[in-house]
Amino acid sequence: MSKSKKEKKLLSLIVPAYKQEKTIEKDILSIQNVLNSLLEYDYEIIVVVDGKIDNTFAYAKKVKSSKVIVVGYPHNHGKGFAVRYGMLRAKGDIIAFLDAGMDLNPQGLLRLLGVMEEKDADIVIGSKVHPLSRVTYPIQRIILSHGYRFFVKLLFGLSISDTQVGMKIFRREVLTKVLPRLLVKQYAFDIEILAVANYLGFRKICEAPITLTFNHWSSITSKNFWNAIFHMLWDTAAVFYRLKMLHYYSDSNKRKWKFDPELQYNVNVG
Repeated sequence: MSKSKKEKKLLSLIVPAYKQEKTIEKDILSIQNVLNSLLEYDYEIIVVVDGKIDNTFAYAKKVKSSKVIVVGYPHNHGKGFAVRYGMLRAKGDIIAFLDAGMDLNPQGLLRLLGVMEEKDADIVIGSKVHPLSRVTYPIQRIILSHGYRFFVKLLFGLSISDTQVGMKIFRREVLTKVLPRLLVKQYAFDIEILAVANYLGFRKICEAPITLTFNHWSSITSKNFWNAIFHMLWDTAAVFYRLKMLHYYSDSNKRKWKFDPELQYNVNVG
């Protein structure tokens, strides 16, 4: 990786996208507009299309920029899989992910980076409960979010308030250690990556404010939504069992780690 005279660091931003054909082009341009304001970082945006089942991939490719890489694969595997898929291709000193759809204002990335530099943090996560956050969120989601946070704190004892916001940044050395151990492809990816990082000694996990405007109101009472809640709880309990009971994530169990070969797809990015 080449650096300028000012020794700029490289930020790799992973954007997992599923059925985002209506917004993905605008999303990428919005993110670029924010990252172009960075003075101390160069950047790359890796858009991972989690299943080529609509026109998301084609519309993402319309953004012509050397800083934007669009990859994808035929079938949907889940957000956790997509984020890990992008992280394995990232070249940055700092690696982040941000959900597509722009419910989360990408300006928050600047705040997360600022906290990382100020606190010398290993990981910085966006938090809905940070006192400076501005959140527009339906009451059902607020109740469920509080319940899940209590559940996570009870199981893992993490000293953070909110694990589930789709905006997080990591130092590269953290992911080098953590990624090979991960299993969750979908709902509890966030808690697995944070719990394993904490277990491995990366305990400088800080929170930063975000601006969130939740736009998917219709999903609140949908069958798919409640199905997702069930699977998130199930996956979270499975992470606890592997961490506390099986000690699966320990170095001594390296031969048992089930690295998914599909993460190494040689995809067509053109």
